[in-house]
Amino acid sequence: MELFLEQLPIVIHALNIGFLQTLKLFFVTLLGAVPLGLLISFGSMSKILPVKGFFKILIWIIRGTPLMIQLLIIYYFPGLVMHNAIWGGDETGRFVASSVAFIINYACYFSEIFRGGIISIPVGQDEAGYVLGMTKSEVFFKVKLLQMVKRILPPMSNEILTLVKDTSLARIIALQEVIWAGQAFMKGSQGISGAIWPLFFTAIYYLICNGLLTLLLGGLEKKLNFFR
Repeated sequence: MELFLEQLPIVIHALNIGFLQTLKLFFVTLLGAVPLGLLISFGSMSKILPVKGFFKILIWIIRGTPLMIQLLIIYYFPGLVMHNAIWGGDETGRFVASSVAFIINYACYFSEIFRGGIISIPVGQDEAGYVLGMTKSEVFFKVKLLQMVKRILPPMSNEILTLVKDTSLARIIALQEVIWAGQAFMKGSQGISGAIWPLFFTAIYYLICNGLLTLLLGGLEKKLNFFR
């Protein structure tokens, strides 16, 4: 017990640093994937067949392959195949590569959720908006958007909670997120080795984060109940 109490501050400090990296990746992914996903959904519904076909194939490839493989390809392909290590070998480069992979991956998943939400709005609302003299963009943003948000919130919430846990995959390219920090104490870090208990503490970080997000998203869903 005495040894545990001595090691605890060291472990908590390392896990806090790792979890900050996890949170950065989470928020950067959300900020990039949500608008990109909306654009991809518009592309997949385009009446221009080559455009629609391109985005449909992109979505099929991204959703049909593991995120871990996408991370490895995005990080290592430029250096090994093109002989141009654009990401560099430091933590910043690994973070940027991880962010690119996560944004593309989640944008494709979000795009299908957005597409489902858009097509679920009755066509009559578009026609009513046009009769009132509204443009296509005005109909979308002023009439359909909030209704779409209400309908897509449950599946989006599920993807957002999954994203928190998926950030752990970034350790495959040695990004030092929270699980990397916890696992390091098994191999030897800051004078501690052979300790598995820090990994159990990483689970607590995820549980707290997802618990707070669940409350936040649940509250948002209640606020949108007036669309029922």
